Amino acid sequence: MKFRKKPVVIDAEQFKVSGLRNMDAVVAYCNHLGVEIFQPYEGMIAFQIRTLEGNMEVKDGDWIITGVIGEKYPCRVDVFERTYEKV
Repeated sequence: MKFRKKPVVIDAEQFKVSGLRNMDAVVAYCNHLGVEIFQPYEGMIAFQIRTLEGNMEVKDGDWIITGVIGEKYPCRVDVFERTYEKV
């Protein structure tokens, strides 16, 4: 059997921390998107978001998608551009 994904309109915001001026701005921005900051090892910060499948890493430039039941998850830029179009 073959299936086609139902068309659905999603909310998405691109995760862009590279242009933020200081750590306070990064923290505020991450809080707004529901992204958590963590330190995998000393001197490095990384970002993650809680999804229905567990925590997933978010990288600068990824899209944060809000799904049909309000869940959030990251999507790489190349996958997002192949999958979604602006409405």
